[in-house]
Amino acid sequence: MPEEAYWATFFDPETALDRLIPSDARGGHAVEFGCGYGTFTLAAARSITGRVTALNIEPEMVATVRQKAQAEQLKNIDAVIRDFVSDGTGLPDASQQHAMIFNPLHLEDPVGLLREAWRVLEENGRLSVIHWRSDIPTPRGPSLDIRPSPNQCRSWMEQAGFRLVKPVALDACCPYHFGLVAQR
Repeated sequence: MPEEAYWATFFDPETALDRLIPSDARGGHAVEFGCGYGTFTLAAARSITGRVTALNIEPEMVATVRQKAQAEQLKNIDAVIRDFVSDGTGLPDASQQHAMIFNPLHLEDPVGLLREAWRVLEENGRLSVIHWRSDIPTPRGPSLDIRPSPNQCRSWMEQAGFRLVKPVALDACCPYHFGLVAQR
């Protein structure tokens, strides 16, 4: 991860989440695969009524999210150290209304990760995907040759069982990223 202040310049998380999570889908729980500094975690916790489970393999990232949640008195965040790629989320089946996968779909088995998101989502639950654009150079992110395109992500999402996969315009709030949403 780059320095936090630099990382924050790439996103307007509140605006992105407004576009990714409609107001009628803010009543349940959400899981975030790879919370990083909590860029989207805190914004999600402020906008939904349920709990946000923020997963990350890096203990320092989880500690950062916990500290920020405490500082903002956000009591609906569970920041958890977890290798969700190899061990899954640890969450019960159909227990989440929303899943957020922001930037990790260049990993080795993206369909496996998306299947885990599908498993934990309730019927008609919503998945949001954000990833670094593969059609332009960006100041950060994985190398262009391993970044998935929106069409590739759509295909993976459909392979994992998702339906109604739609693009979401994020140009104004996340200019180096594309967005997709889908339903379980």
